Parts: sequence; C-alpha cells; structure tokens
Amino acid sequence: MSPHFTALDLIVLAVYFVIILGIGYGFRVKSSTVDGFTAAGRNLPGWLTGLSILGTYVSSISFLALPGKAYVDNWNPFVFSLSLPISTWIAVKWFLPFYRKTIQVSAYEHLEERFGPWARIYASICYLLTQLARMGTVMYLMALPMSELLGWDIRLILVITGISVTIYTFLGGLVAVIWTDAIQTVILIFGALVCALIMVLGLPEGPGQLFQIAAEHQKFSLGSFGLDLAKSTFWVTLVYGLVINLQNFGIDQNYIQRYFAAKSDAEARKSVWLGGLLYLPVSATFFFIGTALFAYYQVHPGNLPAAYQAADQADRVFPYFIVSVLPTGITGLLIAAVFAAAMSTVSTSLNSSSTIILNDYYQRLINRNATEKQSMRMLHGTTIVWGALGTLIAIAMTTARSALDAWWTLAGIFGGGTLGLFLLGFISRKPGSKAAAWGVGAGVLVILWMTLSPRMTSLPEAFRSPFHSFLIIVFGTATILGMGFALTALIFNKKQTPDRS
Repeated sequence: MSPHFTALDLIVLAVYFVIILGIGYGFRVKSSTVDGFTAAGRNLPGWLTGLSILGTYVSSISFLALPGKAYVDNWNPFVFSLSLPISTWIAVKWFLPFYRKTIQVSAYEHLEERFGPWARIYASICYLLTQLARMGTVMYLMALPMSELLGWDIRLILVITGISVTIYTFLGGLVAVIWTDAIQTVILIFGALVCALIMVLGLPEGPGQLFQIAAEHQKFSLGSFGLDLAKSTFWVTLVYGLVINLQNFGIDQNYIQRYFAAKSDAEARKSVWLGGLLYLPVSATFFFIGTALFAYYQVHPGNLPAAYQAADQADRVFPYFIVSVLPTGITGLLIAAVFAAAMSTVSTSLNSSSTIILNDYYQRLINRNATEKQSMRMLHGTTIVWGALGTLIAIAMTTARSALDAWWTLAGIFGGGTLGLFLLGFISRKPGSKAAAWGVGAGVLVILWMTLSPRMTSLPEAFRSPFHSFLIIVFGTATILGMGFALTALIFNKKQTPDRS
C-alpha cells in the first residue's frame, strides 16, 4: 500500500463505498419491477436526471484520460466538447420530443417499425458492442489509481470491481444509478478543482509560470486548422464530436432511458440542457489539470518516477499525483469518487444493455408472453454476463497506449454508422427498408475498410485508408445517409411504397 495513503484516507474510502452500496440497496424495492429497473418509475426531477446525463460524460474516462491527453499532448480533444451545444440543441428540439411521444423504452423499437426487424437487430448489436468497450475503458481507468494506492495487480482490482458493480446493478436498477451519478459528479468536480488549485500553488512562480511553460510547449493548442484528414486536426475532432454526440443523444440507450426517467417533458428538456452544457466547462477543467500537471512536473521533475515519464504512461501520471501529493483525506475522497464514478458508469451500461437484451431479443424472439418474474430473471442474468465480458475488455485495455484514443476508436468502429440509419428514417418518410439495407451494407464496408486496411501491411499503400480513425464513424454515417437517399431517389422510390413508421 502507498505510504501516502493514510488511515484517514482508508476510512473516507470505506465510508463512501458503504454509502454508494447503501444507495443501491435502498432503491432495491423501486427496482424490483421491469419498469422500475429500466425507467426509474418515470417520475424524477430534471436537475437530477441532468446531473446523471453529465455524470454519463464525466466518468473516469474524463477524470483520468482527459488530463492524460493534455499532459502528453495538447487541448485538441477539447474540440470534442465544443460540438456539444449544437448536439444538445438538436436533441432538445427533435430527439427528445420524438422519444417522449412514442413512450418506447428501447431506443431501437422505432427502427423496426420504420425499416423492419433487421434494422433493430443491427443497431442494438452495435450498441451492445459499444457498451462493452465503454465498460472496459472506464474500469481500466478506475483501476489505475487504485493500483497505485494498494500496490495490487491491476487485473485483480478489475475483477473485484467487475463483481462489485454487477452486484450493485442487481440491487438498485436505474434509479440508484441516476442518484449515484449525481453524487459522484458533484464530488468529482469538487476534487478536480482542488487538484488544479494545488498544482498551481505548487509552482514557485504561481499561475504565470504555468501559462509560460504551457505556451513554450504549445499545450493549449486545439490542433491544426488545416484540412489534413489523416490527422486529428481541429476540424476532424469537431466533426467526430458532433457525430458521436448526436449518436449519444439520438440513439444511445443510456441517454434515452434518462429521457423517460424525467417526470415531464419540461423536466426532460431541462435535464438535457443541464447535462449537455455543463460538460463544456467541466471538460475544460480536466484539460487544464493535464496542462497544470505537465507544468508541475516540469518544475519538479524529480517528483515523478522514471516509470511514468514515457508517453505511453500518461494515463498514470494524474493517479500518481493524486496518491502522492494531495492532502490526507482528500486523497481518499477523490479515489472513492473515481471508484464510484466507474461503478456508476459501468452500472449504467449494464442496466441499459440488459434493457436492450430484454426488449429487443428476449421478449421479441424467445418469450413474447414473458411474465414479470421471467423478465426480471433475464435482466439479472444478462447483467451478470455483461459484467463478466466488460471485465475481460478492461483487462485487455491494460495494453493500450492511450485509453482515450482506444475508447474513441472503438466507439467509432462499434457505432457502426447507426446514427446514419436513425437519421435516414428520422429525416424523411421516403427511404424504405431496401434502401436502408443497402445503405447500411455500404456503410459497414466503408467502416471495415477504414478500420482494417491501415493494419494490412501486405496491402498496397494506394488501397489503404488514408483517413484518421476518428473519421470512421463520420464516413460510416455519411455513407448510410447518402446511399439510402440516393437509392430511394433513383431506384426504390419507383418500385415500392415507403415503409410505415
């Protein structure tokens, strides 16, 4: 165990852990039904679900990976956040009313009504794969500071976390997840501000020295404003952020379930604006921490062990700072909050994945007349299976150079252009099932080419994708939309009546 982790820190960590588990246990009755487990009874206030939406963004990915990127590189990933106001406005104006009106728990029911069963299956599979990648990344980033503190093998910590979060999801359902999201979000933001203040005060010449060092190393750069599509330029990151955030608000089950959890349309709108807009200053704080971290260890190079100075160890620098520099008590609280954030985020993914498997597969394809008891048994069973798979992904993530890059790449690949399919049916009533199917087929081919060809060294250079991996989901989405509309106009619109929705 780290000598910096005192008995007081351990007490704070233990108390916080008990409180979080207590929240899950306290809501066990409200989550004993399918509607309670998946939609939190549909009666929560907007401020609470808004903080939960913010908490979905502010996971251990934000708290540890964003500072890691700013520490080793610059503020280019912050451009992702700059797309949120646009995405939030679109969500409030169109996506939210659509889902609240249809009263569908699954985000993919309307795809079946619009294009047929294949569309629902395709989108839900892409979503489930994305959630596995998300759970693995979140748990891995949570385990980094815990490994520093306890001196345990990171894989052992991941296994313990996977078991704990699975039990927690069993107990509390969505309502416990939402309350935990709100609590951990407030504590994480408070902890981030404390960390930033300590770093700035730890510089001999104060804030001016931080900005001087950052300027010398171009740490505040948002990336190149050129049009090079092979690099993560400002424009590439901005377009990637817009597509990912539209996918989050438009077709991500994690967000859709929160639309239903709010007690009214007005409260639901409030929650989306609150969660979407607050992430902008919060993410800026995390990037500032990474820059301040760089300046701190430039001034105090002897305080950072050689093992953490390599570029591929950037995700570990902030956890090391937390356990070696923060005051007694604050260390325990911050580690507890990071742990709770991971539990809450993974629990959200487990809950939403179980909801999708129940609604999109079990009740449709296996047991259409399932009783409440049978449905709850399925929810609990899939929670266990998905918890185990997420833990395995987290263990595999320990070999990644940058957790943030790995997560963003996987999110782009597994997103599979589902936003394109959703928008194809949402924007116009004309495209039918055949046009959508051909569009998805073309989109998948583009995604596979952009994903696999750069790794195929035997393939001639001219046949490899020259584009940055962030553009995988962008081009996949655009291909589905473009192909779907083009085929509708040129071929299928003349031969068939548009499918019903």
